[in-house]
Amino acid sequence: MNTNLTQEIAGNLSKLAPLTRYQGSKSKIVEWIWENVKEINFESALDAFGGTGIVGYFLKMKGKQVFYNDILKSNYYIGTALIENDAVRLSKDDIDFLLQPHPDITYPTFIQDTFSDIYYTDEENRWRDMVIQNIENLDNFYKRTLAYYALFQSCIIKRPYNLFHRKNLYMRTSNVKRSFGNKVTWDTPFEEHFLNFVNEANGGVFSNGKKNKALNLDVFDIEGDYDLVYIDTPYISREGVGVDYLDFYHFLEGIVNHQKWGDMIDYRSKHRRIKHKKPVWCDKNMIYTAFNKLFEKFQDASIVVSYRSDGIPSIENLTRILRKSKPVVKEARYGGYKYVLSNNNSEECLLLGLNENKG
Repeated sequence: MNTNLTQEIAGNLSKLAPLTRYQGSKSKIVEWIWENVKEINFESALDAFGGTGIVGYFLKMKGKQVFYNDILKSNYYIGTALIENDAVRLSKDDIDFLLQPHPDITYPTFIQDTFSDIYYTDEENRWRDMVIQNIENLDNFYKRTLAYYALFQSCIIKRPYNLFHRKNLYMRTSNVKRSFGNKVTWDTPFEEHFLNFVNEANGGVFSNGKKNKALNLDVFDIEGDYDLVYIDTPYISREGVGVDYLDFYHFLEGIVNHQKWGDMIDYRSKHRRIKHKKPVWCDKNMIYTAFNKLFEKFQDASIVVSYRSDGIPSIENLTRILRKSKPVVKEARYGGYKYVLSNNNSEECLLLGLNENKG
């Protein structure tokens, strides 16, 4: 890759700053991760728990062939828009089409009827019902994923804590003095946020000359061979509490499953969460077996694991498990990194499981 293209792509990466709003995003330390993996001999990389795609995007920027995966369909759309997609952008006509009602389109009122006074105002709910239907009428899948990316970011930026874990619209609308949050951002119209994020998404589209691919699979169902596998599973705290991303971002997952959203909701919950089983990555009794199985599955690749120093399993136990599959295990720690919504003094750890002839 030439210097000008690299600088242009680096600029695009900075434009994707809204990705950091997703809890667990590695955007602040992705360059540190790269510094620790760049000497490994690899051309293809699987970002197995891709999330917002920041690591996969950065590896794409570095000229690697990237395979992004996430079990959440909403995250898969992000990976498709920014990693697999290498040329398609939303045009001005597309954007104009998205932001107004059309007489030949029937607009449902599902969000208005189901989520009144939970996350957003009635007017905002009506706007989203319209935009989702318009997105579905775009004639190109990559355009739809770019539009959904912009919609997701617009939804997140107007949420207290950037999450959907409780019914708390009142935190936005109450006329009280606040010690956190950004009232100006919360009060900015959805359309304005959406336009900003469309511009950012369009600016993040580029080709690195490789055929990159986004997947929407359980990690154990992934097939194929990869030179390097990056693993950033949900985190289980020392108290045994796991980070369940579907609980945190169920609203976004509902948006991309809008036709069957009503059947997915647990109506006993005040915040209309999606019914689902706890993943093994959030279960302290199953996590050891899951890591054993995962490392064995990808034992032919270089394995890079991100985890926190105060988690379950401990870094010592993770190292022991990884050594069953990899003859060489190296450790790096990023001290002083502050985790969102966490008061614990913990460090970001990187374990590198290597074969002797691979770095």
